[in-house]
Amino acid sequence: MWWSTEPRMVLFPDEVKVSKSLQRTILKGMFTVSRNRAFEAVIDACRLVPRSYEAGTWITQEMRDAYCELHRAGHAHSVEVWKDGTLAGGLYGVQTEYCFSGESMFTLVSDASKVALVWLCDYLLHEGVPMIDCQMTTPHLVRFGAVEISRDEYLWRLQTGEA
Repeated sequence: MWWSTEPRMVLFPDEVKVSKSLQRTILKGMFTVSRNRAFEAVIDACRLVPRSYEAGTWITQEMRDAYCELHRAGHAHSVEVWKDGTLAGGLYGVQTEYCFSGESMFTLVSDASKVALVWLCDYLLHEGVPMIDCQMTTPHLVRFGAVEISRDEYLWRLQTGEA
C-alpha cells in the first residue's frame, strides 16, 4: 500500500532548519545516536507510544512484519536516539538511491525525535540522498524546513535524483 498525496511534503537534507535551542541540545551531548541498532524497538515504539493528536495507530502487525522484513533485506532503516543507555526517541523508513521515505517517529524524551531527524539529514547528505519524503504536511516538519511539492515534481525527483 502506498499513499500518493497531492501535494507531497518533503524535506531536503541540505535545507534543514535547526533551531538555536535544538542546536544547544545537540551540542550538550546528552544524546547518543545510532543507526539500525534497534530497528524493531523503534518500530514498536512508533506503534505503541501514545500521541495526543491520534487515537490508535496505523502501524498494524502486518505492516510491522513487512517493515522488519524490509529491514532484514537492507531497505528499511532506523535512527535511534539514546539517553543514558535507554532508547529515548527515533524514526524509521525506507531508503532508496534518491530518497528516504520516513514512515514514523517517536519521542519519549523531549527533543529526542528532533535529534534523530537532524542526524538523519546529516547522514543523508553524506550518502548523497537528496530528499526525505515526509508524506503529510505537519507544523512540526514545516519548522524543520519541509515544503510541499506537487506529485509530478515528487515523482520526477524520485526518478532523477534532482534536488
